[in-house]
Amino acid sequence: MHIDAFIQRFSAGLTVMEELPLPQSRRAYDKLCRTFAPPDPDGMRVENSVLDGVGVRRLIPQQRTPGCVLFIHGGGFTIGSVESHHGPAASLVQRLEREVVSVSYRLAPEVDYPAMLADCQAVLEAIQPIALVGDSAGGRLAIDLAHSLNTAPPLGLIYPPVGELSPACLGEDAALLSRNDVLGICQQLPAIIATQRDHSPPSTSIEVLTVEHDPLTRPIEAAVAHWQEAGASVGYRCALQMVHGTLHAHALLPSMQNAWQDFCQALRKRLAD
Repeated sequence: MHIDAFIQRFSAGLTVMEELPLPQSRRAYDKLCRTFAPPDPDGMRVENSVLDGVGVRRLIPQQRTPGCVLFIHGGGFTIGSVESHHGPAASLVQRLEREVVSVSYRLAPEVDYPAMLADCQAVLEAIQPIALVGDSAGGRLAIDLAHSLNTAPPLGLIYPPVGELSPACLGEDAALLSRNDVLGICQQLPAIIATQRDHSPPSTSIEVLTVEHDPLTRPIEAAVAHWQEAGASVGYRCALQMVHGTLHAHALLPSMQNAWQDFCQALRKRLAD
């Protein structure tokens, strides 16, 4: 698939969602994202359950290494679910050969950011994961979860919102995510702004994946530099020509596929050390 075809198809789906009430819009987003997902790995089991009052989806490989990974989905804190991000979570299972627990945290506007974080915290305490992986909004939650721990496990972050998130800090507008989109989310959920929190590394072991065309990439690169200067081991790669949201189509877009494979291999190596 060419990146322009992905942008056109994903953008058309988002446009349809704008005309729908929020519950239907969320279901439409789930369906849209799943259209890009590859088939599940052979032999993988899927179990939907509840841990400490929070819904989770457990994805269990046929051959698994001990220890599970907590995966926190994206969606701008208002949409997204274990269903919309089933594809990336299943790919993690395949590439890491470990169980992945995807958390169904509550969303805005029904709850605020601390409530979302509390849902993720409850699951973290229940499963004691060996790594935290978060996509976009889920990356923000993973960072703040890690900050709350005395010793954080390795982190895997895919284009998360970090730092001040001010007009001066953000990169240029891009397809599927504009500067105004980011600023609007910050206005709705000011607790995600982490000017001070993100000066210190959330973990000593971090892997980061960004995309070339995304207003979040510039502040992420600034945070990576701060974290490395503070002594953290941070692996970084940027998928050329890609845009925010292309993780859903990692199996169809060569540049994203290569960056995702490198990200997962690096995270797997950290877990093996």
